[in-house]
Formats: sequence, structure tokens, C-alpha cells
Amino acid sequence: MNLRPKVNYQQLEADNNYYFFNPKSAPDFQPDYFSSNYWQQRNAIIGSAQGRGTTWFISYEEQSWVLKHYYRGGLVGKVLKDGYLYTGLNQARSVAEFTLLNKLTTLNLPVPKPIACSVIRKGFYYQADLITSKIENAKDLVGILENQSIDKRLWREVGKTIQQFHHHGVYHHDLNIHNILIDSEEKVWIIDFDRGEIRKPAQQWQQANMARLKRSFLKEQKRLNNFNWQQSEFESLLLGYQLTR
Repeated sequence: MNLRPKVNYQQLEADNNYYFFNPKSAPDFQPDYFSSNYWQQRNAIIGSAQGRGTTWFISYEEQSWVLKHYYRGGLVGKVLKDGYLYTGLNQARSVAEFTLLNKLTTLNLPVPKPIACSVIRKGFYYQADLITSKIENAKDLVGILENQSIDKRLWREVGKTIQQFHHHGVYHHDLNIHNILIDSEEKVWIIDFDRGEIRKPAQQWQQANMARLKRSFLKEQKRLNNFNWQQSEFESLLLGYQLTR
């Protein structure tokens, strides 16, 4: 798979830094779009979320965007934090995710629309950012299950949606319940495709994806006092997954 973006984008290079953007979504694009300070000065920050770093929600004209900076995890992340060894533009994390999202939108899969990405060179290393559309009126499964249970039909819809991705060979590196969203119309979305890729459909990696997802349910069940989920409901999810094969 050639990771260089192919559709609905333009490229800008400045001072050995690289930017890709969708001119229809960001016709007046500028590199400052990747700075949270830029948006704060314009009172355009409409929210944020905490993970390894802060993810910013931005209002741009009549659109809502999500701005994230790539941070490393594990022991390496304690040293480099947000620096990645530069081995070429095609291998940059932001370019790869931007490109994959472009591909998935052409397949009409329920993912955020890619808006722009950056690769900022720092000697042998680089830093990266990504802007996508925000899924409106949606919550992740953790946020939903902290407040209510969901019925079997919706569980089957979650499984059906995952199978649609697997049918197209879409490998999600970290499929967990934080990355599965349901909007107010009960449409299921999947987000965060960092280190995702298109693979040849194979039972082994698909089963590993589903096992990882189940572990995330069990983890949150232990962590949260009020978590409206039982292991039997995962069977309803699997039924939806299997019925769409």
C-alpha cells in the first residue's frame, strides 16, 4: 500500500516541513491550524479531551474539527514524548493515518473525514499532528455505558459495523471501546486509526482485534463502579459481526 495521500488533498512544503490538507474542507489552510494557541486566540476552542496529551475540539466556520498531536507511549515516550525517527514521508504516522482515512471515506465506511496533517522535521526525528472532522452528537461506548445500557439490536449494529471494516481488510491497531462512537441517530462510528492499515482479510488478525475489544470491556468493568455491561452482551455484538459475513 502506498501511503502517500492520493485523493482530495493538496501538499504544502515549508522549511523542510510537510503539510497535507483537503482544500474543500480547509480552503484557507495555513500551518498555524495545528497550533492550539492559534485557535484559542480566535475563541474557536469548543472543548477538549485528555489522553496521552490534549485533543482539541475546534469550531471552524460551520465545521467542527478534532486536532490531535501524536505522543509516544511506554518507556520510550518518557524520553522522546512526541518525537519519532524520520524514515521517510510515507512512513510518518500522521501521513499514514490521513491517507488511510481518505481511503476509508472513499469506501463509505463510518470514520471521521480527514482534514489535514503535518510532519515537522526535527533533525533525525519528526513531530506530527492530524485534524479530522468531529463526529457530531456522539459519545464513545465508555461514556454511554457509564450512564445507561444499550439493547441487543444496537449491540448487533456495533458488531455489524466492525465486520464492515474487516470485510475491507481494515486493521485497527487499538480497537477498544474508547474508539467506538454512537451518535444520536444510533449510527456507529470508529475513530483513531493510528498505525492502522489495509491488510488481506485473515481470521487470525481479525480474531485478535475482537479479543482486544473484549479485553477493553473487561478492563472498564473492573475500573468503573457504574458500568452497564455484561459479558453476555458481547455475544450480541459477535452475533451482529457474524451475521454480516
